[in-house]
Amino acid sequence: MNNLDDVHFPVRVKNCAIDLARHGVGALAELFDLTAPRAVRYARALTRNAHDAEDAMQAAMVRVALHPRVLGEAWHPWAYFLRIVRNEALKIVQRRRGDRLVALVTEAWSEDSLDESDSRQFVRQALRKLPSSQAEVVVLKIWEGMTFAEIGEVLGESPNTAASRYRYALQKLSQYLQPLADEVSHEERSFAP
Repeated sequence: MNNLDDVHFPVRVKNCAIDLARHGVGALAELFDLTAPRAVRYARALTRNAHDAEDAMQAAMVRVALHPRVLGEAWHPWAYFLRIVRNEALKIVQRRRGDRLVALVTEAWSEDSLDESDSRQFVRQALRKLPSSQAEVVVLKIWEGMTFAEIGEVLGESPNTAASRYRYALQKLSQYLQPLADEVSHEERSFAP
């Protein structure tokens, strides 16, 4: 986790969920503002497309709006909400199977790559090579700072399954990213006094 806000994020989501349960859909905007960037980032790891990720997030918000008390009653509201986002993202992916799936994977994350550094693009490409079941665990663990228990709740799997997927993903990523590591190591040696 990068800062104090990340540490308190699940608590903030819990508070929004409680407000939503008490006040109904009028409190939905606060939940949306808090969770949208992270939920869309997670959905994008599943759908491999920015627009589909946003659609998954919006569909998840509709589901929460239809049953506002459920999120407040969840043991881990943030993990529960991400599970809803996951389910919606997977529905979108299933609808787009076939010929369009290849096109979606090819264009994945390319919309914002024009102004990114080469190393960031390289990391995104490596993440894109992973099976989506492994990529989603990496996003949840590294970018969301979730525990394997929370990830397991999001996926509907055991924490051990989440940990295994993470371990396999890291093994593959280390292979995919070896050229970048070699380049960084070479640059460090070049600048050494």
